[in-house]
Amino acid sequence: MKEIVQMIVVLSVICTICGVALSGFRNMTADRIENQVLMNVQGPKVKLVLEGAENDLIADRKNLSVNDEQLLLFIGKKQGKDWAIAYETVGQGFGGDLKVMVGYDIEQNNLTGVQIISHKETPGIGSRVTENQFTKRFKGLHIDIEIDPNQCPGDIDAISGATYSSKGVCEALRKSIALYPEIRKQALAN
Repeated sequence: MKEIVQMIVVLSVICTICGVALSGFRNMTADRIENQVLMNVQGPKVKLVLEGAENDLIADRKNLSVNDEQLLLFIGKKQGKDWAIAYETVGQGFGGDLKVMVGYDIEQNNLTGVQIISHKETPGIGSRVTENQFTKRFKGLHIDIEIDPNQCPGDIDAISGATYSSKGVCEALRKSIALYPEIRKQALAN
């Protein structure tokens, strides 16, 4: 019996030390991981969404609080003047969350583009929402467009076999458009 208690104590100490060490490593690398995601995942997508911006989109980003939600806002400039903004929202796809970067021309109130940041959709089917053939359909849409939560707007046809994924992108777009007036107001105020 004494051996069992001793084994339990030793295993508990080892597990505690490993847990503290892993937590410490996670805290030490959190900023580096966030920076890598920003540079290698979000950065390339925001450059596509705000194509034509003349500034460093990563350097000119800011954090905003909208409806008790923290958003990372990217601001595109042309000729030294704020021209467009982009931020990320989430929709529910077939495999889980679809993170979508949506860009807006703040003068015309049109979409400058839509890009999928991350997804867990079925490869070859739901993952087709990441293809340019689907995402380019959103470019130029005016923000006044009505988006039914159960379908995509107007000319945006859902991808055959990927209805849930297509609806997830449109849900994220609908959420993004709902946040746009407040985000635009805060962006222009600064």
